[in-house]
Amino acid sequence: MATSARGRVRSWMQRLWADVGASTDANVLGVLRFLGFLYGPIDTELPIDQAFRKALSNRVPRHANWRHAFGGITYLLFVLLVGTGVLLSFYYRPSAEEAYQSVQHIVSGISFGWLMRDLHSWCANLVVLAALVHMARVFFSGAYKPPRETNWLVGLLLLLLIFAFGATGYLLPWDQWAYWTTTQGLEVVGHLPLIGGWVTTVLRGDPLVSGATLSRFFALHVIVLPWLALGLLMLHFQLLRKHGVAGPHGEDGAVVSPSTARDGAGGVPFFPNHLLRSISVAVLVIAVAITAAVVRPRNVAPPADASHPPAELYATWIVADVSRALFYYLGPWGFGAFLLLGVVLITLPLFDRAPERRLRRRPLVAGLGIAFFLGLAVAWAAGWQLRTAPSSAELAPLVTPADSSDSLPTASRPK
Repeated sequence: MATSARGRVRSWMQRLWADVGASTDANVLGVLRFLGFLYGPIDTELPIDQAFRKALSNRVPRHANWRHAFGGITYLLFVLLVGTGVLLSFYYRPSAEEAYQSVQHIVSGISFGWLMRDLHSWCANLVVLAALVHMARVFFSGAYKPPRETNWLVGLLLLLLIFAFGATGYLLPWDQWAYWTTTQGLEVVGHLPLIGGWVTTVLRGDPLVSGATLSRFFALHVIVLPWLALGLLMLHFQLLRKHGVAGPHGEDGAVVSPSTARDGAGGVPFFPNHLLRSISVAVLVIAVAITAAVVRPRNVAPPADASHPPAELYATWIVADVSRALFYYLGPWGFGAFLLLGVVLITLPLFDRAPERRLRRRPLVAGLGIAFFLGLAVAWAAGWQLRTAPSSAELAPLVTPADSSDSLPTASRPK
């Protein structure tokens, strides 16, 4: 009886799978291709099961090895951020009166809520590191040169979006460190020439960081930026497939075309070779992120209070550490000069168009890259050690004309 029942269930499942395969267009495999699980083109004229097997049989260039994994790591961390962010948004309340309490409820009242929150926080740091390492590999290998200069620009726009995600999400816990670090960050933005004051006014929405700022940051974080990221990711992946992974250097220092490299070396089967490598990297990254979230959870400060700044500020995000260190030690002009160096790197493909890719034959480019990435590392180390109270300039909007220069108002928390 049991054997007969199992046979009927197995027969029904087989018919169900055959019916789904016959009625499903192979175009849906484009979702897997977009997510990076399939490399080659999809043959939409075949049934979906045959199209899937054919896509798995595609070969990737042999030179696409572990050094090229950081782009995928960045994307995986971004997916983890999206997933944990969606789970957190089920319980988070984006108002000045309820934000802090909702975060405390997530941490202490929801099963594994603390893990989702700390995993989200750690992924926000790890994605910056992975993106910068990926950017450094592309830069120093000369993979930004024609015809890939458009993808270089799209990749840098994605990096800026990662920074924007972190900056807008940093305020959402609505504790003292988040509040006053955001206040400092907006003060830095306000010093940028031409657009700094306008951008600060639009983002803040009030003379000081308040509930209006929190609402705007939340809207940007969960609505505006995800759509921009989706569009840029689609363009980035499409351009990557169009031009291929930059091949190894030729004898003259120029890049070998992906088709030549693939044909000459025979290529590597996407399944199981490349897919197994991708899964191995994904498991390792997820393990590191979860371990970091468990071992080093994000500290929580008291609730945000505009009238009582903390004695010290502790940044919990890499970009916040870098920005605070640059502005504290170099001032607005030094901060602007470092940003100008970043702009030079962004526009570099417009000027460095020679086929030569060997780094030792590009001393000026190598010097610019080393200055930028070494400067980032030094600023991060300095910012991580930096413990400062908010400056008088940041407290100025809180001081009324009737107040003395040494006093603070006793206003309530921003509404």
